[in-house]
Amino acid sequence: MIAVQLLVVLLFIYLGARIGGIGIGFAGGAGVLVLTMILGLDAGSIPIDVILIIMSVITAIAAMQVAGGMDWLVDLAEKFLRKNPKHITFYAPIVTYFMTMLAGTGHTAFSTLPVIAEVAKEQGVRPSRPLSIAVVASQIAITASPISAAVVFFSGILEPLGVDYLTLLAVCIPSTFLACMVGAFVANFLGCELKDDPVYQERLEKGLIKMNGTGKREILPTAKASVYIFCVAIVAVVAYATMISGSVGLIENPTIGRNEAIMALMLTAAAAIVTFTKIDASKIANAATFKSGMSACVCVLGVAWLGDTFVSSHIGEIKEFSAEILAQYPWMLAVVLFFASMLLYSQGATTTALMPAALAIGVAPITAVASFAAVSALFVLPTYPTLLAAVEMDDTGSTRIGNLVFNHPFFIPGVATISTSVALGFVFGGIIL
Repeated sequence: MIAVQLLVVLLFIYLGARIGGIGIGFAGGAGVLVLTMILGLDAGSIPIDVILIIMSVITAIAAMQVAGGMDWLVDLAEKFLRKNPKHITFYAPIVTYFMTMLAGTGHTAFSTLPVIAEVAKEQGVRPSRPLSIAVVASQIAITASPISAAVVFFSGILEPLGVDYLTLLAVCIPSTFLACMVGAFVANFLGCELKDDPVYQERLEKGLIKMNGTGKREILPTAKASVYIFCVAIVAVVAYATMISGSVGLIENPTIGRNEAIMALMLTAAAAIVTFTKIDASKIANAATFKSGMSACVCVLGVAWLGDTFVSSHIGEIKEFSAEILAQYPWMLAVVLFFASMLLYSQGATTTALMPAALAIGVAPITAVASFAAVSALFVLPTYPTLLAAVEMDDTGSTRIGNLVFNHPFFIPGVATISTSVALGFVFGGIIL
């Protein structure tokens, strides 16, 4: 029977992947119905905290976007990239990494991808190189963001095992960032030079290549204030988490937990942005970041609920089967997370669906923390939104998807980045934990 139930889980994940986007959440909910009402399993837990954190963070980001803050950040990123155009392959992932780490969502990369493609093209650099690692960096940075739902949830289930929020960030931030630089080094050697690319030459002859230059971006007067307010909220989140952590212990009996504090601070940040910048609050729900964030909530709800319904019903069998293998080969957890995330299309969904089970079967905290970056393999299948956007924005044709599905420019830099991050996670984890 367990094989039939597992087949149902995989079938609905596949169905969701075929539908695409928010559809994976729809399919997850349908899978829960089949597992419970037809196959008789008890419904698993809904990751309510994860969903509420995503909602509150995205609300603050959307308010910042309406106030022009995202445009100002992109303008700063463009100036930075244009000052260092020859090294665009290394500087592009720095930009997308820190924008994602700041915002807690990889969708911030959408705004910077056109700039990266344009600067690379102007310098005669093959755009697929910086674009590929920039997309990967925007995904893996989720596991290093102080306000991402994946980090907050993971730190919550690690705390009973002696690994607090700050310790998790202390391992994940340096390991993922250094891994992105390794990925950039690898990407820098992939593909022929742009001038030697026959596809580029053909498009150039047909007049399909456009040089847009340094067009001035209009920045709203409210932009800087909205970014400052959002940054203050992030600092407040980290400061509060520090004060209530067991290792610091400045607040021994907090009246509000860390997760709830994040929600409250993000909603407060949104209120402050609306109040001080006097933007129209009704526009926030129509912002692109708000819509993508709400879609992410549905995806996490459906997929994580589906996964927990299956795993919680068979935790004994899973522990018996997996414990010995993971004891001998701890890196196998990273492999499992890698393949799961390429299907679940969400770091938060993968973390909530599999990490509790991994810890329940006795995986060592250092193994779980080191493997955490592997939940970011969203680049494997060439259907993720930021990946597709990078392909569309490169009019040189260098960022193209091959006929074999996996032969696209994001795959090798992505695998190199995640593999390096896992290896560095064990190194830093061994020192810090």
